[in-house]
Amino acid sequence: MTLELSAGDQSMLDGEHGRAVAAAMKILVAFSNAVGARKLLDIAGAHIDGCLYHGQASLDFVERLVEGGGRVRVPTTLNVGSFDLIHPGLVKMPPAQEVPARRLMKAHLKLGCQATFTCAPYQTRFRPGFGEQIAWGESNAIVFANSVIGARTNRYGDFIDLCCAMTGRAPAWGLHLSENRRGQILFELTGSFEPADALFVGVGLIVGQASGDRIPVISGLPQPRDEDQLKALGAAAATTGAVALFHAVGITPEARTLDEAFRMAPEATIRICRADIDQALAKLSSVPDGAPLAAVSLGTPHFSHEEWMRLLPMLREVAPGRGIPIYVNTGRATFKRLQDEGELDDAQKFNLIPVTDTCTYVTSVLERLDGVVMTNSGKFAHYAPGNIGVTVAFGDLADCVRSAAAGRVVRGAR
Repeated sequence: MTLELSAGDQSMLDGEHGRAVAAAMKILVAFSNAVGARKLLDIAGAHIDGCLYHGQASLDFVERLVEGGGRVRVPTTLNVGSFDLIHPGLVKMPPAQEVPARRLMKAHLKLGCQATFTCAPYQTRFRPGFGEQIAWGESNAIVFANSVIGARTNRYGDFIDLCCAMTGRAPAWGLHLSENRRGQILFELTGSFEPADALFVGVGLIVGQASGDRIPVISGLPQPRDEDQLKALGAAAATTGAVALFHAVGITPEARTLDEAFRMAPEATIRICRADIDQALAKLSSVPDGAPLAAVSLGTPHFSHEEWMRLLPMLREVAPGRGIPIYVNTGRATFKRLQDEGELDDAQKFNLIPVTDTCTYVTSVLERLDGVVMTNSGKFAHYAPGNIGVTVAFGDLADCVRSAAAGRVVRGAR
């Protein structure tokens, strides 16, 4: 299959827009040929997942684009980096790692990317619209954009997402195309469920593990309280599987009905009962109730303003005072809004530690790694033990606040 290039594509490939754009187009053409795309399409925006420092190669790639005079051609947001540029004292990192980590984040800014540094770009002013073609990296951002908003992106990894941003183009394949966005496997919730946060995490864990890279359709899911619950479902599904798009019948925009969600009969049907949810959630905790607590970590993906507005009244009511730090990862735009509103003026009274630009499961922020960390995030609970070596307890938001006040793991009935 031959990739057809437009005159504009060929012009970029031939170097008429500079060395950096030519290099980006060369990589994009090779990638498009590898996936079997027939042509490229225009994108309205991009989200770059390459700000997290993993080694010299990632820094070299971006700095060479900068040296070549490169600039992104579409509005481009940035995922978390390895460092909190707003609260630099939070991250405990040797200079040999800190210097290149900072350089990588700043190099992306030199390319014209927006200083969002959040895994939840859909919570910023750069949120795409329904049907818009975009090129996003970061697993939870991808599944949210496709599923909850109805924008269109594939799972773009490091470097390819940036090449799309540099050229304003993406290969016309996969989830960019309508015919590839229909459901393939059906999940039916059996029984009566309240729209509790943990339910959406549990469903996401099960759906991700059983779907692989197939597109799941979920029926019987109760109407969510807000889109943060769908955010949690998608993040969990993209953590345990390769889910880039899910449909929730009667909830998400491309699944008003079961027939609309499917192009053909489902390949398989999997039923989910209460016991399945409880079993999936139980696997996220490695300690029993009553275990001494070292910290609470929230906001994986980044806390929205609405989530803060749920958390802060809980803290003021319970008033944790045992010195248990409560880390909350959030986007810098959300953080600034909270500051402007005066919502964080009493944060220190509750041992509340906002973290921006990065996340506690990807870099050295937590003061103690030898104790139990409690979270309401399926993604944090899944990755943190392997990434930073902590022991994790999972619970809903109220459980986390009560546990911080008690100094030990406390969980109520779900």
